[in-house]
Amino acid sequence: MIKVSESAKTKIAQLMAEEGFNIAVDYVRVGVKSGGCSGLSYELKFDHSLGENDKLFEEEQVKIAVDKKSFLYLVGTTLEFSGGLNGKGFVFNNPNANRTCGCGESFSL
Repeated sequence: MIKVSESAKTKIAQLMAEEGFNIAVDYVRVGVKSGGCSGLSYELKFDHSLGENDKLFEEEQVKIAVDKKSFLYLVGTTLEFSGGLNGKGFVFNNPNANRTCGCGESFSL
């Protein structure tokens, strides 16, 4: 399961509308790829369709698509949005990460 905070939901809805996506029918694709200063980095983008190997979650009326490989790294993660003067943008609070980098965009297990 991947959770979405209320602040992240609000920002996702805004960004999806700006990019021509509809939060009611389209997906937020969350994934993990090799790279970043800690070894693995997060991916976040919008998508109109599901892949054959995707897991689907719905949290706070946001449909989240995650490929099976990435899901192993992301189980229990909460997606949050931090705004304001020192805000980082989207933040992945991942209980599986042993180490994260200062930017919060990469991690290792």
